[in-house]
Amino acid sequence: MTRGAGGLRAWVLQRISALYLGLFVLYLLAHLLWDRPGDFEHWRDWVADPAVGIALMLFFVALLVHAWVGVRDLLMDYVRATAARVGLLTLLGIGLVACGLWALEVLLMARMG
Repeated sequence: MTRGAGGLRAWVLQRISALYLGLFVLYLLAHLLWDRPGDFEHWRDWVADPAVGIALMLFFVALLVHAWVGVRDLLMDYVRATAARVGLLTLLGIGLVACGLWALEVLLMARMG
C-alpha cells in the first residue's frame, strides 16, 4: 500500500464520519425540539429504541473514527520523535477504545432498563 492510498483512505473516513456526525446532530436537535424528553425514564426509553440505539452506536463509532484520524494525522505531522509519536498514538488508541467501551456499556444499560 502506498502512502497516498493511506492518505486518501483517511480523508474519506474523515469526510464520511463528519457527514454522519452532522446528520445525527441535526436529527438530535429536531428530536429535542419536537419531543423534548422530560425525565430520565423518557431519555432511557428513547435510547432503548432499537433504531435510536443503532444510530447512537454508529454516532459513537463515527466520533471515535473521526477523532482517531484527526489526532493521528496531527501527531504524525507535528511529533517528529518516533518514540514520542508511538507513545502518544498508543495512549490515544487506548483512550478512544475506553471511550467506545464506555459508550457501548451506557447503550446496553439503557436497553436493559
